[in-house]
Amino acid sequence: MTLDAKVPAGPIDRKWDRHKFEMKLVNPANKRKFTIVVVGTGLAGASAAASLGELGYNVLNFCIQDSPRRAHSIAAQGGINAAKNYQNDGDSVYRLFYDTVKGGDYRSREANVYRLAQLSVHIIDQCVAQGVPFAREYGGLLDNRSFGGAQVSRTFYARGQTGQQLLLGAYSSLMRQVRERTVRLFARREMLDLVVIDGKARGIVCRNLITGEIERHAGDAVILATGGYGTVYYLSTNAINSNVTASWRAHKRGALFANPCFTQIHPTCIPVSGEHQSKLTLMSESLRNDGRVWVPKKKGDTRPPEQIPEEERDYYLERKYPSFGNLVPRDVASRNAKQMADDGRGVGDSGLAVYLDFKDAIARLGPEVIKEKYGNLFHMYKKITDEDPYRVPMRIYPAIHYTMGGLWVDYNLMSTVAGLHVLGEANFSDHGANRLGASALMQGLADGYFVIPYTISDYLASTPLPKVTTDHEAFREAASCAQSQINRLLSIKGSRGIREIHRELGRIMWDDVGMARNEESLRRALEAIPKLREEFWQNVSVPGTPNNLNQSLEYAGRVGDYLEFAELLAFDALQRRESCGGHFREESQTPDGEALRDDRNFSYVAAWQFTGVGREPVLHKEKLEFEEVHPTQRSYK
Repeated sequence: MTLDAKVPAGPIDRKWDRHKFEMKLVNPANKRKFTIVVVGTGLAGASAAASLGELGYNVLNFCIQDSPRRAHSIAAQGGINAAKNYQNDGDSVYRLFYDTVKGGDYRSREANVYRLAQLSVHIIDQCVAQGVPFAREYGGLLDNRSFGGAQVSRTFYARGQTGQQLLLGAYSSLMRQVRERTVRLFARREMLDLVVIDGKARGIVCRNLITGEIERHAGDAVILATGGYGTVYYLSTNAINSNVTASWRAHKRGALFANPCFTQIHPTCIPVSGEHQSKLTLMSESLRNDGRVWVPKKKGDTRPPEQIPEEERDYYLERKYPSFGNLVPRDVASRNAKQMADDGRGVGDSGLAVYLDFKDAIARLGPEVIKEKYGNLFHMYKKITDEDPYRVPMRIYPAIHYTMGGLWVDYNLMSTVAGLHVLGEANFSDHGANRLGASALMQGLADGYFVIPYTISDYLASTPLPKVTTDHEAFREAASCAQSQINRLLSIKGSRGIREIHRELGRIMWDDVGMARNEESLRRALEAIPKLREEFWQNVSVPGTPNNLNQSLEYAGRVGDYLEFAELLAFDALQRRESCGGHFREESQTPDGEALRDDRNFSYVAAWQFTGVGREPVLHKEKLEFEEVHPTQRSYK
């Protein structure tokens, strides 16, 4: 298999415009003849479905929740990047492109990243036109704030609920098309398989989560916008319903999975408090604009923070990275927090936390200004911890957050299965080994509003697509496979709970494939995961019946997929014997503990081909070419 990224020729700032002109178009009168299946209603899925419906295509849109408004994009807090340069502080499309490639530790495709930076300026205009209530300055202009990995202010925000406001904008556009009957919305459906006919994606099989019915839906192309796979670690900032099933089942049908080991550990989360937790809570990276991160200088210092004098505090990010200070990228901030805890200077009862202190900002700006910028975040922190961050520092610690890996796609966002397009966090393309904060919302909306309407048109206009129906043998086979797995899960009648096994998988992943990895830990994980998977299929207890609402059955299917996918993630991490971004191999670091890449041997996208459960996958490499931003040792000092 040859990986053809289909990157257009020519200067990087003209690639996308040239490509748009060269792509084939579908006549407006013919668009209604094509059916496009869109799985997911987050920012990428809702914007894609709305845009394609507006163009006149017949769109089938599937939502795992009861409403598109509950998609996990709603949880994003801090903001969305765009190279508008409203602050006149030196930003530009090229600088956003440069920061993103550098922030991803030179493991992303340059052409995709430049296109993302180009489109960022249009996203803001689109969202303002939809009525998204971005924060504004006194004079009425949209406000911006800084985020990690950048020395300019380019992040547009709506207090600490930017994802919610952007999702409501996309939801409004989507529901307009539902009313216009160009989009048909299917709520409470979970995709269980991809249907491939003559090498092309022609539909999906899904389960109606209310009735239990296995449904078949045919189309001329399929779009996956189903998010990331962070809950493979059990505890993460993701919603519990977030899962890998749609991507993993597509992978088993032929879509290569790229860079699964590139997982992001977010530095600003409320620390773990006990075994009772099923997820963790994110505290926006935007808080690091005004909050200062510190730990006691003395090991084992358990005094309350207000009793530790200034001279006995170590503002370690400001000390180690004077140029960026508290706004270093997430991977750098996370590793340093772990180092402080490993050094015995962590705070709180567990010692697995550092302080994020707003005392200086409140004294400088006043509590009302801080409340205006971060009020809902402070309220959320107090509700969860019963501590008032206006009076005492927040306690934060890194947690699994975003996943940069995903299904491999070319420049047109199409996977190795013809007709299967993958958007947003579900693909691998834009963020390399580490996503800069406030870039996830940017990518999801760029893919949905501005990329896929062009590229899917080119596919439909240039590909023979004979009519197929859900009576086709491929649909019957996929539906039978989905039903067989459900029957198998319900027949086990074991003694172990689904959550118990998922928690054990998460512990393996966090301990051995987490913030720091080495050959010994990865081999230990690769030995433990298959044993746990066998235990799951021999001894899991899945109560209930298949033909109704059965959330235990839903959950069991997702955990079963994670027990397969986790092995690929660990295998990819073992194979990549370098440190880059969120993938930190302890054997590959600089003398002062920073990530040390091996560009000579690992400057490629690792795209894995499925060969069977428990069998070694086949590696395909897409060589990364850097013509504009030449790889150097990443420094934020």
